[in-house]
Amino acid sequence: MRVFNKNLRLQDVTIVYFTALAALMVILVASYQAPTNAVEVSSLPLNPSIPLPYLPMPFRVPLDPQGDLHLAWNISYANKEVYLELRVKELKHGVVLGMSDRGDLTDADLVVLWDSGSKSYFGDAWSDSEGHVSLDSQQDYELIEAKQKPDGFYLLFKRPFSTCDPRDYLIEEGTVHIFYGLLDQPLTSLEHLNLSRIHTGLQRVLMLRPDTLSPTLPPGVETLDVVAPNVIIPSQETTYWCFILELPENMPKNHIVMYESVVTPGNEAIVHHMEVFECSPDMRDVPQYSGSCDDKMKPGKLNFCRHVLAAWAMGAEAFYYPPDAGMPMGGQGSSRFLRLEVHYHNPLVISGRRDSSGIRLYYTTSLRRYDAGIMELGLVYTPIMAIPPKQHAFYLNGYCTSKCTKTALPPGGIYVFASQLHTHLAGRGVRTVLVRGGKELEVVQEDQHFSTHYQLLLCLCLILQGDVLITKCTYNTEDRSKPTVGGFGIMEEMCVNYIHYYPRTKLELCKSHVDPEYLQKYFNFINRFHGDDRCVCGEVGVTEQYSQLHWDTFAGEVLDSLYNTAPISMHCNESTAHLFPGEWEKQPVPAVTSILEKPCYPCKGGAPATGRPPTPTL
Repeated sequence: MRVFNKNLRLQDVTIVYFTALAALMVILVASYQAPTNAVEVSSLPLNPSIPLPYLPMPFRVPLDPQGDLHLAWNISYANKEVYLELRVKELKHGVVLGMSDRGDLTDADLVVLWDSGSKSYFGDAWSDSEGHVSLDSQQDYELIEAKQKPDGFYLLFKRPFSTCDPRDYLIEEGTVHIFYGLLDQPLTSLEHLNLSRIHTGLQRVLMLRPDTLSPTLPPGVETLDVVAPNVIIPSQETTYWCFILELPENMPKNHIVMYESVVTPGNEAIVHHMEVFECSPDMRDVPQYSGSCDDKMKPGKLNFCRHVLAAWAMGAEAFYYPPDAGMPMGGQGSSRFLRLEVHYHNPLVISGRRDSSGIRLYYTTSLRRYDAGIMELGLVYTPIMAIPPKQHAFYLNGYCTSKCTKTALPPGGIYVFASQLHTHLAGRGVRTVLVRGGKELEVVQEDQHFSTHYQLLLCLCLILQGDVLITKCTYNTEDRSKPTVGGFGIMEEMCVNYIHYYPRTKLELCKSHVDPEYLQKYFNFINRFHGDDRCVCGEVGVTEQYSQLHWDTFAGEVLDSLYNTAPISMHCNESTAHLFPGEWEKQPVPAVTSILEKPCYPCKGGAPATGRPPTPTL
């Protein structure tokens, strides 16, 4: 077969070559000017003839520490969609908004606005394992409006909770990790974008919120501002600031019926979360203090101010108590001293910024039917429980046993209406389930995209005498070479669910840990397995014994088996920190014969509405 005609002239070959090259350039230019499936923003009318209906955005959060990017959103549970509005104070050549399991820039679900130098485009995109960005073949973000306003550039768009696109993030209840980035230069192609080469930041939000109207406060409600006294925010990335407030002497018993944040204007992106604690009633006097919570010179009595009255995190709305309950403050058996703790997140190390943020308590002397309370579920803060190193997913369970609930709860049970989940840095997910008669009945609370930053979640659950509550925490220690033990330190771990409930009982803590004697048997067995017959029982502490182990797959699997089968020590404690009467050592692990499967939501669907049903009769 001849490849060339011998009579074909060089001129003909040249014409054919340049014709093919021109055709290729046309294809490339067309592709460059109109990316497949992307929306050309300039094609949208800047002033549509038919004005868009007003869409309220009740939920909002600043994304960056300087407050140049704000995200607001609303939720349609009927259509299982979320509407998002992104405001950029100064838009140069584009913006990236992404969602991923832990806020990682890789393998992320993205929405991108970018310009090519002549035109602007909007599209659904994704990033690969190296951060390279590609346009998604299935466009699930729908652009509604792009508009320049006096205070910035606004993007209004929407997306279903679930898209059935494997490259898209499933929006579900719990923490959503959102990252953002600004583009400083035009992009001839979106494929030229690598997220690792642009400035990015991270924010965490509870995107799916209850679809209920805020209750109306009763008449005669008073307010108390527990706020920082005009402090100068330290010029460091992380600060926990403590302040002691003294209540009026002989203050009568009140019920806190609602609370909300009071954030100093301009500091919205720095004030990360805040909590108000009541000090122990046993202390008649607590020294005045305003300073770092980590200061070694702070008064020791501050450590006895741990009873939570109110808590708020960035993006959270006002918190209302149920109509039949209120959190007691003042009166006999309470403390006159409150401790405010403010977490300042100042990654840009801004200096000289003053702050008087805090929490406003709404309270009344018209007492409601029930006192509300807060109870700790999960694991005791002890090094007895530990996570091996190099674990992708390791699970620890904390139990509130039927024996404890039968002993401490009233005959009608308690009504749980809110929940605060908590671990430290290795935590990846938290789930508390209600077990009745050996069967998992319902999920009290769950966040499988857990953030160590405080969030308060609404829930609804009736706990009866004899019920079991199991709190399961998931940890990742792939970046650690040593075991992680339980404790108060940030590099140690916790597994806690603070449930808000009523009516208040004497039960303040219902937690567990593995029996210490069985843990010692584990240490001896693993050491013998690795050829070390020494018994170090009693010679060194548990933390040291964990660190001396040879950690391989076998040691981790045996530890996991021990935690799931060995007897447990129960801490069924009154508010005085004393155990309820009974035998609490070497208790059997609660048996679960039926597991509650997680519901599978259909494509283009999502989580069901989270509105509260009527309050049950107790």
